[in-house]
Amino acid sequence: MNPYNPYAQPLAGAQVRPDTNAFFRKVYAYMAGGLFATGVTAMAVASSEALVNAIWGNRILFIGLMIAEFIMVVAFSKVVEKLSAPAAAAFFLAYAVLNGVTLSIIFLAYTASSIASTFFVTAGTFGALSVYGYATKRDLTGVGNFAIMGLIGLVIASIVNIFLKSPMMYWLTTFVGVIVFTALTAYDTQKLKHFAQVSGAEQQSKVALQGALMLYLDFINLFLYLLRLFGRRR
Repeated sequence: MNPYNPYAQPLAGAQVRPDTNAFFRKVYAYMAGGLFATGVTAMAVASSEALVNAIWGNRILFIGLMIAEFIMVVAFSKVVEKLSAPAAAAFFLAYAVLNGVTLSIIFLAYTASSIASTFFVTAGTFGALSVYGYATKRDLTGVGNFAIMGLIGLVIASIVNIFLKSPMMYWLTTFVGVIVFTALTAYDTQKLKHFAQVSGAEQQSKVALQGALMLYLDFINLFLYLLRLFGRRR
């Protein structure tokens, strides 16, 4: 079960409701808004020498921002049920902005052209996988479970490599990361078809926000791993 979506268990054999397309339009609209907020924030922070020095010159502050991001992701599925739809959307936007602050480092490490080209590669890959996850009749639960296990291993390996600083492990985690998040994109999209069925009309906006966060995280992580492969460093 996803930590950021309480409706992560699909309904076996359920039929897609007529309003599924409307639900997906909400999901992708929220997701696009989050990506836009993240990108604008990252560029704004990277272009400000004062902000760059304040954030990247203070390790404690940076670690605090990362911890705050993690807490917000975990807490989202719990607080969203208690918030109005506009308040939940504001919470999601706040997370996207905070993520933009920490992701500003990519504009310092990579050229703008390689960031742009990798973004479009990611968008194309994500779009194709999302369409597959939506259209396929194959149950992707096994794929999703395998990807989640791979994600756990990926996190552990990445933490260990902070201390080992092994180039081989760096590239291994990069390729594994691409595989994991391509699989999760298709799997999570398929689950969203079922989220539309377990939510009533009043819940649609909140559930769409939870689905948007799920796909937003898939997109961002896939982009970062692809940037390792295709990005040109300054």
